[in-house]
Amino acid sequence: MLEMTETKVGRDAPPPHLAVYGIKKSFGGVHALKGVDFEVARGEVMALVGDNGAGKSTLMKVLAGAHPADEGKFVMDSEEIEVASPHDAFSHGIQIVYQDLALCENLDVAANLSLGSEPVKPGWTFLPRFLRPIDELAMEEKALEAIGRLQVRTLKSVRAKVGGLSGGQRQAIAIARAVGADSSVVLLDEPTAALGVAQTRQVLDVVKRLRETGHAVVYISHNLKDIFEVADRITVLRHGSNVATWRTEATTPDEIVVAMTTGLDEGGQKNVG
Repeated sequence: MLEMTETKVGRDAPPPHLAVYGIKKSFGGVHALKGVDFEVARGEVMALVGDNGAGKSTLMKVLAGAHPADEGKFVMDSEEIEVASPHDAFSHGIQIVYQDLALCENLDVAANLSLGSEPVKPGWTFLPRFLRPIDELAMEEKALEAIGRLQVRTLKSVRAKVGGLSGGQRQAIAIARAVGADSSVVLLDEPTAALGVAQTRQVLDVVKRLRETGHAVVYISHNLKDIFEVADRITVLRHGSNVATWRTEATTPDEIVVAMTTGLDEGGQKNVG
């Protein structure tokens, strides 16, 4: 458990599945992360909040291997690992869902969920894998399993074109693709941004399903109402540094806003950055 957060989360905080310590990242003369500590446990939704420029998205990209850290270490289930590329993150079961979702609108749901790892028909071993015919039935079964695992009830067919789906359905598909890649850590960057009330409800329900399936979920959002509904703990960053981590049940939106805007620590005395 992180030293700086002990008075906030107490000694009953769950053991971390993924933890990073002393993460630093600079872009030229801009110090985006200044020795950040962060952790998330299995079966937990950890919210990551802070004002614009706090370092949230940079930390997410470091966790996903998109931005290799300048300094710091990664630990997964008490074992130190290396995450210096998206391939490294993928190999350790870390998946990120960006705001743009990276879905192919001209393809159907099943094709999107298998994109890059399409099942192929057996018996064509004389051909390179990329030339073998796709096993459409296996791809559809894989899609149905992924959708069923997250209980996405608003989707009528995995053969529906993604371009015709609502924002909430698309977000659910992007999350299902991350889960279907044998992931244990799912990073969600503003998953309800620009969604309506009904679509936001769909996505929040899917996030809760991720907790129930034993995933470690990192959730970035500016919407404190959503955060207090789905998060088990909340970590606040300010100017690239840790402020503190709270159990959601032990804090209030007002306290989180004060931490985001003033950088007050758990004693209410110190200003970070």
